[in-house]
Amino acid sequence: MKLDEILLKRSENKCELCKAEDRIIVYEVPPASGASEENCIIICNTCSVQIEKKAELDSSHWKCLAESMWSEVPGVQVMSWRILNRLRNESWAADNLDMMYLDEEQLAWAKATGDHENDGTVDLHKDCNGQVLQTGDSVVLIKSLDVKGSTLNAKLGTVVKNIRVVENNIEQIEGKIEGQMIVILTKYVRKQNS
Repeated sequence: MKLDEILLKRSENKCELCKAEDRIIVYEVPPASGASEENCIIICNTCSVQIEKKAELDSSHWKCLAESMWSEVPGVQVMSWRILNRLRNESWAADNLDMMYLDEEQLAWAKATGDHENDGTVDLHKDCNGQVLQTGDSVVLIKSLDVKGSTLNAKLGTVVKNIRVVENNIEQIEGKIEGQMIVILTKYVRKQNS
């Protein structure tokens, strides 16, 4: 039997964190050294985007951890501990953390990514109005920009379609203007509503 089949059977085709049944995937809990039943869990898309910090943490969604933190699956325990730590400023999360027990090996695994030291805030690419930007969006320049190393001047009101977010810098996106790929600061764009 394949690993994903084993995991789906174990989870009864549900997210092992919140019990959702739609859009579930196999998630390898980092840092993992090869996929196994111990370090892989089944999660839904909602849990995935929040774990990966591609969306704000929804505190009410994670109240499900009061149940899933008691799972016998090490990967579920570790992810529960990490999320509870990110939400530790909320009394219900702090209470659950106080009750939770991880052995030394699991605690070392849970702390290995350093994610527990972060709070629930997520750094997302946002335009000048605070709208979240994602790869594929279209934006409008709110200021004329001179492009460094080029004679190109990107005029106010220029629409830049199919942008790409710069992975490690929330203040930058990439987009093509007059056929040239340039880096644009997010504070100079407004998301174009489709």
